[in-house]
Amino acid sequence: MPRLALYSLAVCVLAVVAAIVSFVQGMWLGVVWVLVAGLSSNMAWYYLRRARADRAATTG
Repeated sequence: MPRLALYSLAVCVLAVVAAIVSFVQGMWLGVVWVLVAGLSSNMAWYYLRRARADRAATTG
């Protein structure tokens, strides 16, 4: 798994935890954390697909 995909996945997990904590405490700041989680998950998918495409291009 590419390093940037792992970093993005870690940010996604931390943002989800931060959103849960924020909503449990009754703060609306959790909405921002949900958006950050969505963005970072999209980045993780992008880097995974890009690495897979690069591997397929070099082997095929």
